[in-house]
Amino acid sequence: MRQPSAQPNPPALPFDAPAARRLRAALGMGPEHVAHGMRVSYGLSYVTPDLVIAWERGTVSPGNPELTALAGVLWCSPGELISRPRTLREHRIARSVAPEDVAHAVGMDLRAYLRAEESGVWRGNERQSAALARILRLALPDFVAVTGREAKLAELLRSAVTTRWQAYVRPLLKLVPLDKDVLEPVLQELHQDYQGHMAATLGWGGGSRSAGEPGQRFLDAIVEAFWRSVTDRTA
Repeated sequence: MRQPSAQPNPPALPFDAPAARRLRAALGMGPEHVAHGMRVSYGLSYVTPDLVIAWERGTVSPGNPELTALAGVLWCSPGELISRPRTLREHRIARSVAPEDVAHAVGMDLRAYLRAEESGVWRGNERQSAALARILRLALPDFVAVTGREAKLAELLRSAVTTRWQAYVRPLLKLVPLDKDVLEPVLQELHQDYQGHMAATLGWGGGSRSAGEPGQRFLDAIVEAFWRSVTDRTA
């Protein structure tokens, strides 16, 4: 099945196949109706019912023009057909915001903003970062991820839970805009959890390679554990 795109090798969007199927069913449409609408209203002559079914089964993902057309036919925003966005570009598309509007809102040259999307590296200052979070309605975990801070966050958290967590409060506050009164108990809790894993390891007759696996799994998922704990304390 042919899948042309508007740009050479565009990054794939995380298509939410179940959402597409659910939205179509709610409108009482069959795959043939969706395909017909995309052909007639959007000029995508190659779209067939079989291709629509393949999208809904997750065996094929629509390209950017196809996603936009599919959203139009299903009377929804493109964001409703995207699973959890991962990149700056995906968050922008999910919010149906033009790159020109984002660049204007953050006070950045359009070309500089598009370079940030393409490279995945955000170089905006504190004011621009705050404006980016507002216009794209980014939750704090998403803001940290799209501004390229997640790897550094993971590094600091691993060090905090394996050594003295108190020494990492200030570096983490510079990285993540949280209140100190929230961050400190979160770090203390994660430190205690990690030490508990290691104590259990020793209790199992530590020293074998498999004995350290619970602690390593905890470190591998440290960012997710951090955000869960932050959410519990700020909800």
